[in-house]
Amino acid sequence: MKARIAAARLSSIALAAVLLAPAIASAQNITIVNGKPVPKARVETLMNQITKQGGQPRTPELEQQVKDEVVLREIFVQEAEKRGLPASASYREQMELLRQTVLIRELFADYEKKNPVTDADIKAEYDKFKAQAGDAKEYHTRHILVEKEEDAKSLITQIKGGASFEELAKKNSKDPGSAPNGGDLDWSPANAYVPEFSQAMAKLAKGQMTDAPVKTSFGWHIIKVEDIRDVQLPTVEEVTPQIKQRLTQQKLAAFRDELKTKAKTDYKFGS
Repeated sequence: MKARIAAARLSSIALAAVLLAPAIASAQNITIVNGKPVPKARVETLMNQITKQGGQPRTPELEQQVKDEVVLREIFVQEAEKRGLPASASYREQMELLRQTVLIRELFADYEKKNPVTDADIKAEYDKFKAQAGDAKEYHTRHILVEKEEDAKSLITQIKGGASFEELAKKNSKDPGSAPNGGDLDWSPANAYVPEFSQAMAKLAKGQMTDAPVKTSFGWHIIKVEDIRDVQLPTVEEVTPQIKQRLTQQKLAAFRDELKTKAKTDYKFGS
């Protein structure tokens, strides 16, 4: 009697497993195409590539587009296989290149993961940058740009006679960016300008103007320094993303060069 009950239970369990199998398979797939299941994992792989590499946010609309793409790919792939295209030389050559591309990407991703840029690395790079800046200065400058030297000399005479630098800049300067603001160039370090301009500017004290016109490739300048201050450096927190990106690129480049140097080959690289 007990044996019959046990057998009946086992039979029920087996029947339930058979009935549940399609449901379990369905939960793992998004559809069936010509008898072949299309796994949901394929959708997630493509979705991750799009959102990580393309920077797109994951939305219901994007998910639907990715599902459509995955199913279409399955339909097209089945047709290609039916026509025997995987056996072609062209297909095999392209697959080998694709295999190499994926492996190389994974190699460098693995190296980056195992050799991350640390907070200490970022701090050291920031301190180096800060030391290089030293006692660098920033200048709040105005200028008037004209085409002819004699015009610049005439304006200098007018300013020395009491005319407003700002008003003359508005009326005469050929620099469309600064003329409406009275020639105001705002705050910038000296190296932000062409050498002739920056050298003349750096010789001026606060409130001073060039006594003679300054020639550059743009024309003739009259330069006035409104104020001078120490360079305003961003905080380490503000530049951490940029520093991290640069250090990561440097690490990957060094890893690439290391592999290139260690490789045993008589091939001569072009660079």
